[in-house]
Amino acid sequence: MSKKTIVFTGGGSAGHVTPNIAIINELSKNEWDIRYIGSRKGIEKELINKLDVPYYGISSGKLRRYIDFENVVDLFRVLKGCFDARKVLKKLKPSLVFSKGGFVSVPVIIAASTLKIPIFIHESDMTPGLANKISQRFATKIFTSFEEAKNYFPKSKTTSIGSPIRKELLNGSRKKGIDYLNFKSYLPIITVMGGSLGAKKINETVRDSLQELTKNYQIVHLCGKGNVDESLQNIERYKQFEYVHDELADLLAASQMIITRGGSNAIFEFLALHKPMLIIPLTKNQSRGDQILNAKSFKEKGYALMLEEEDLTIKTLQQSIQELQNKRDVFINNLKTSNQSNALEVLLEEIKKS
Repeated sequence: MSKKTIVFTGGGSAGHVTPNIAIINELSKNEWDIRYIGSRKGIEKELINKLDVPYYGISSGKLRRYIDFENVVDLFRVLKGCFDARKVLKKLKPSLVFSKGGFVSVPVIIAASTLKIPIFIHESDMTPGLANKISQRFATKIFTSFEEAKNYFPKSKTTSIGSPIRKELLNGSRKKGIDYLNFKSYLPIITVMGGSLGAKKINETVRDSLQELTKNYQIVHLCGKGNVDESLQNIERYKQFEYVHDELADLLAASQMIITRGGSNAIFEFLALHKPMLIIPLTKNQSRGDQILNAKSFKEKGYALMLEEEDLTIKTLQQSIQELQNKRDVFINNLKTSNQSNALEVLLEEIKKS
């Protein structure tokens, strides 16, 4: 039986890549020839290069919602990206293009549509990003993480399924995580994750709170690339890393609570792991407000507490952690009864049918 070719795309942040990795890891290499198209220098290249998947870098420009001279320059970059992507796709002749969004995905999807290649897109947030707003008209099928997101897409080709979760995250070992950190098993562990690029104010406030927090908790701080503070390397009950790969499942298994941004893929992973969360979303000054909507949805469903970054201080951080600890059993019960569908299995089935 000859293999089918599938091309994945998506990038700009880890959130646009990790769901693709979840699917890639489960596709049979005997049945599928898997390829990836991304930007030449984005984080997607670094993450995909860890897999045995051929990677094609194309020209890409940032999509902005505001007037800027760079838009003119980036328009030409996007157009060049369309030609780059079309050249790659014409050569690969894939049965399907699967996109997780991010600005690099737009030229790939436009190119795929000109070659009549079926296109699946997945939108993680409550409202679509600009890339998926553009891409939806070319898509064969659209999948969303949030039920509410279906309202922004054509009903006839849109299904809400949740977020595809990396299976390896579900098999972490609490003991291995504690041993890796050299922490004590009897003290609760809080993992702080600001996303692949880190989060300056969260990092600063957590570090300013360490003297108080480490009295009752052990802190794992995933602080983002270039954000390790060497002066805090020997603080007891505190471990910091730029980013973790293979050990993440074990660290999460060892954690009682998570402090996180409001990125959809991350919070759906914590939902699947039944981890109570304190979500501190990106502000509207830093984003289009999608993380705020994600966080509000999880708060209303009883999965998490939400703290606006504008309200983040040493005092409010400590109060929120204490509230999360006090109501931990209630949160865990809500997380366990969330009735989320297995998005990964749904997508694998849809891909096989394509």
